[in-house]
Amino acid sequence: MIKVLRKYREVIMYLIFGVLTTLVNILSYIAFTRIFKVDVYVSNVIAWILSVLFAYVTNRKYVFNSKTKTIRATLKEMLSFYTCRLITFGVDMVLMYVMIDLMTINDMVSKVVVSFIIIILNYIFSKLIIFKK
Repeated sequence: MIKVLRKYREVIMYLIFGVLTTLVNILSYIAFTRIFKVDVYVSNVIAWILSVLFAYVTNRKYVFNSKTKTIRATLKEMLSFYTCRLITFGVDMVLMYVMIDLMTINDMVSKVVVSFIIIILNYIFSKLIIFKK
């Protein structure tokens, strides 16, 4: 069992922190749309910013064990991370628009479905581009 955990440690950690990042995103979204009565798209932007900040720190430290030491390397890593997250944020916004406005699916159902798609895309970008070994 320990061999399996070691072999799949990165994926397991990504799933754990991916779920936590998604919770930050969804709970922020709920707070801004339901409590503060902010527009769904503005709330989505705010939730994205908060969750990406959380994701960078946790992915760098706990998932991919980044060993970048210089300021230049860290800035390059951060730029790569945020650029990839901006791409998936575009996908997020388009899918939210399609599901909510065009398909008239409930915004919370849309948010959850889109979040799972984004988790997968973010892992692929993180593994292949941002924190590649």
